[in-house]
Amino acid sequence: MTESNVFLKAGDKLVIATHNKGKLSEFQAVLATKGLEALSLADFTMNSPEETASDFEGNAKIKALAAAKATGLPSLADDSGFCVEALDGRPGLFSARWIKECGGLENTFKTLKKEIQNSDQKDTKKAYFIAALCLAFPDGRTKCVVGKCVGTVSFPPKGNDGHGYDPVFVPEGHSKTFAQIGEEEKNKISHRGKALKAFFRECVR
Repeated sequence: MTESNVFLKAGDKLVIATHNKGKLSEFQAVLATKGLEALSLADFTMNSPEETASDFEGNAKIKALAAAKATGLPSLADDSGFCVEALDGRPGLFSARWIKECGGLENTFKTLKKEIQNSDQKDTKKAYFIAALCLAFPDGRTKCVVGKCVGTVSFPPKGNDGHGYDPVFVPEGHSKTFAQIGEEEKNKISHRGKALKAFFRECVR
């Protein structure tokens, strides 16, 4: 398989492999600017696959392939996370699980701060968000792209506009957190924004 035959064009339909309504509408709005019609996975019947990969690209690929094969349409899936260098990249792949296991964001931030303080690494502030997107076709063709946004962890949490770990992350070159800078500015520099730019560049003709 060559990468040249893994692409979409204006007028094509694809399925977004997520049950998250907010993420779905975000993708639909962005993909519409390229003439792509993004359908909801809720319009189809399928079981969510088990995410067993050891990296973000692998999990995105698992989800995209499962959706493509179940629906018979091209599918786009993403997998993303928040990584703190002082914690050897945690929570990383388990970012969403951390929030669930801690019982919400407030406790998650407390746990995060405590673990960073207990780290024996000198630089405890470096962190990054990463997002992997995978486009898959029913016949098994795939193409993955990755976006990364580096910055620092900042406590206490600040801002109300973001979600997840946004209130404790200050992107490089900025003085405000992701939850303070506003959605428009965030989309220009975020991990998902960078991944989408790579997706358009490499997967849309």
